[in-house]
Amino acid sequence: MEVALGGTFDPVHDGHRALFERAFELGDVVVGLTTDELAPETRNVDRHVRSYAEREADLEAELAALADEYDREFEINALDSPTGIAAEEPALEYLVVSPETAPVGDRINDLRAERGLDPLSIEVVDHVLAEDGEIISSTRIVSGEIDEHGRLTPDRSGRKPHSE
Repeated sequence: MEVALGGTFDPVHDGHRALFERAFELGDVVVGLTTDELAPETRNVDRHVRSYAEREADLEAELAALADEYDREFEINALDSPTGIAAEEPALEYLVVSPETAPVGDRINDLRAERGLDPLSIEVVDHVLAEDGEIISSTRIVSGEIDEHGRLTPDRSGRKPHSE
């Protein structure tokens, strides 16, 4: 089985890891990583996104560990459109998405139908919540509210950060 997912992954956090784990449970994984041109268009806030090369290196390390654990293969492809190769690659069978990106899965399946391809099974993975009950997001991490695991930063919780 071939499984696709995509994103900016800046920085990688436990919410992303939940997506990756579900993808590796299903099969070999193809990850679309937004290009430097597309990444800013996918953000809901005005903030700097690290370069493709930096994000790819971090993503590679995360995926390599999971690929070993699940005995699966993976590849990272440049994602230069919101639908990427998922709309055109016949070998793909699953698309793993978060709740807010689920509509993209519907759009991808519409495009696949137009191209005479079988639809992808859409796997929606619930959000991972931070210790304050809010969604873990890259925006919250970059703003200093939480760390990649959803722990409140010292200025938010009054506690010292956990050691990694």
